[in-house]
Amino acid sequence: MKRERVRAVRGVQDVLPKDTPRWQRVEAVSRDAFHRYGYGEIKIPVFEKTPLFARGIGEATDIVHKEMYTFEDRSGDSLTLRPEATASIVRAYMEHHLEKIGDVVKVFVIGPMFRYERPQAGRLRQFNQIDCEAFGSAHPAVDAEVISLAWEILAGLGLKGLNVDLNTLGEPSDRPVYLEALETYFDGYLGSLCRDCTRRFHDNPLRILDCKVEDCRQVAAEAPTFLDHVSKKSRGIFEEVQRYLLEQDIPHKVDHRLVRGLDYYTHTAFEITAKGLGAHNAVAGGGRYDGLVETLGGPPTPATGFAIGLERLVSLVPEQPDERDERKVFLVTLGRQAEARAFGWAQSWRKAGLSVLWDYEGRSLKAQMKKADRSGAAYAVLIGDDELDAAEAQVRDLREGSQKAVSLDRIAESILDRISQTESG
Repeated sequence: MKRERVRAVRGVQDVLPKDTPRWQRVEAVSRDAFHRYGYGEIKIPVFEKTPLFARGIGEATDIVHKEMYTFEDRSGDSLTLRPEATASIVRAYMEHHLEKIGDVVKVFVIGPMFRYERPQAGRLRQFNQIDCEAFGSAHPAVDAEVISLAWEILAGLGLKGLNVDLNTLGEPSDRPVYLEALETYFDGYLGSLCRDCTRRFHDNPLRILDCKVEDCRQVAAEAPTFLDHVSKKSRGIFEEVQRYLLEQDIPHKVDHRLVRGLDYYTHTAFEITAKGLGAHNAVAGGGRYDGLVETLGGPPTPATGFAIGLERLVSLVPEQPDERDERKVFLVTLGRQAEARAFGWAQSWRKAGLSVLWDYEGRSLKAQMKKADRSGAAYAVLIGDDELDAAEAQVRDLREGSQKAVSLDRIAESILDRISQTESG
């Protein structure tokens, strides 16, 4: 009886070898930027105790309310696959006393997150994020630096038409007055709000500002703004952040509806948008969350950060020209003697630092050269009986089409020398 084929879970995706170079480029550009800004990489578990996210993200958020993957383990403990990284990073920051590293602790994570959402374009149940966090300073320059870092990553990957949308969420002491103003305003529009926003009105009316339903967006457009209800101190901090961005020539505008998706934000909230992406044009977002460490049981600790969705970012990165891998070599063998020695040559060149492919099946010269061309190799090394007798091989540059004879004991050395000369000049 034929067994039914097991397929991937709905809402997840495989990244195949043909696609991984773009992922690797995104990660390489990101890691380079993090290094230049003084951030270190941290690895965190993919699941945590459920209260970490319930307390850290907020009970009234959509994530906690209906999107988390939560389960009981065999001990009866409630565990949750991480829906975002910040709460986990804060937990690690406190548990391992990272504040002892220095005045400002800077870390980043690149990895998978999990949310139970309706699968659609740009939304997966397992998705990947770049996450950046800086702990220990409330200075507006840190907010501006974090925004600049996200900007450099996106610009470095070739995204065009970037702009920063900014808002201030003020201090916690500013929020009750603003929430009262929101409740008064939205109370007159309850009949026009979607079902989720009707619930949000009672749980947290601030969340209505973040709704993507058009009717709700139209109502929210005329709602009271945070900027009109924050303290003089909060307004000054917001103005300082904008001043630093102006100094860096980073274009930005104030968006009074921008509140981000999680409850722990204070003061600066931001999104970076790109042109040509339609209504949902944000490619990065973040802000300041000075109260989260304390909410999760630690001392009062200022903090700020951002997240970038990798799947969407990879899809937006312009395709690079078809560039062959300088260190990749395809070994073409003709005749039984050359075939018998192919494995040894390949291993030797690999140990010297080259990436080596070869045809295991002893196909024709034409078939092997086709494989060499499709492989992305920069060089093909051709060895047959004549070459063995002469103790040399023909090394063909697959980009230029040129070819020259090279001693068999100098193949790797010759190719590496050529790579070095190209890189130096």
